[in-house]
Amino acid sequence: MQRTLVSNGNPMERVVGFARAVRVGPYVAVGGTAPVGPDGKTIGLGDPAAQARRCLEIIRDALERAGARLEDVVRTRVLLTNIEHWKAVIDVRAEYFAQIRPADTIMQVSRFVNPEWLVEFEADAVISDGGVPAEIGPR
Repeated sequence: MQRTLVSNGNPMERVVGFARAVRVGPYVAVGGTAPVGPDGKTIGLGDPAAQARRCLEIIRDALERAGARLEDVVRTRVLLTNIEHWKAVIDVRAEYFAQIRPADTIMQVSRFVNPEWLVEFEADAVISDGGVPAEIGPR
């Protein structure tokens, strides 16, 4: 299967050896995404909701460049430096995923590379055939 690397121009991609997203067949993995603007500066200093929104916009762009959509996301991971921010961040996540309902994990980490970052997101997608998702209820 072909392997496609999606770059967002971060100079560290080549230094460290990572891509914003990787697509192999119908699978797209978007790595840890921080709230960074085009100028490399942190967006939403001190505001977990604004930072979450920026992370999700970067993820949406990476998915689209890989040929996927938010509707193809099957899993997200939310990493927080302060678990008390979970509600503000999850409210923003719901703006993007309330109808899609991917699996999710929320966790607290001790810190990120940049101490201004309060949140990072990861996302995994499987490019679908456009079918309507089925829902299996409780037994």
